[in-house]
Amino acid sequence: MVIAIDGPAGAGKSSVARAVADRLGFTYLDSGAMYRCVALLVAEGAPDAAAAADAAEIVLGERVLLDGRDVTDAIRTPAVSEAASRVSSDLAVRHALVRKQQVLLRDGDWVAEGRDIGTVVCPDAAVKVFLFAEPRVRAQRRAEELGLDVEQVLAAQVERDARDAGREHSPLVPAADAVPVDTSQLDLDGVVDQILALVVEAREVEV
Repeated sequence: MVIAIDGPAGAGKSSVARAVADRLGFTYLDSGAMYRCVALLVAEGAPDAAAAADAAEIVLGERVLLDGRDVTDAIRTPAVSEAASRVSSDLAVRHALVRKQQVLLRDGDWVAEGRDIGTVVCPDAAVKVFLFAEPRVRAQRRAEELGLDVEQVLAAQVERDARDAGREHSPLVPAADAVPVDTSQLDLDGVVDQILALVVEAREVEV
C-alpha cells in the first residue's frame, strides 16, 4: 500500500508522514530530500542538474546519504531549499527522480510525501491526502524550524508557492481524488488520526 501525502512547504508533510509511517510500520519516503540533494550537487558545481539527478545515489532514512556522504543537515539550509524549488522545475530532473521514486514504491508499504506523489509519482496510491494551512501559519512553522524572521520566510514562501503551482510540469496541485486536510488548527495527532481513518477505509475497500 502507498499513502501519498502532498502539499506546500510548512503544511506539516514531513512530520505527519513520519508519524503515519511509524504508526503503521510503513517505510517513509521524503521525495523533497531527493530534490534537495540535486540542488546541493548543483550548488557544489555540478554543471548539469539532470545528469546529476540521474547519476546520484540517494539513500533515505533517519539520515540522508548522497553518494555515500551524510548530507542530512546540508540539504536543510534556506539556500538549498530555495534552490530545490528551482531545480524541481527542470523536467529532466523530475523525470530522473520520479523514476527513482517509482522503483522504490513498486514494492512494500510506503508513506510518501512531496508535491506530486498523488498526481505523478504514484497516481494509483491507495490513500491520497493534500495537506494545506494558512500562509502565515506555514511561515511561522518554517521560521521556528529554521530560526529565521517570519516575514522573511513568508516572502520567500509566496514566491516559492507561485513557482511550484505555476510550473508547466507536475505543478503543485491536489490530485482529483485527494482528501484535503487543513492543518492550520490541528495538532500532529489530529492530522495523523484523520489519515489513519482513511487507511482503514481503503483497506475495507480492498477486501
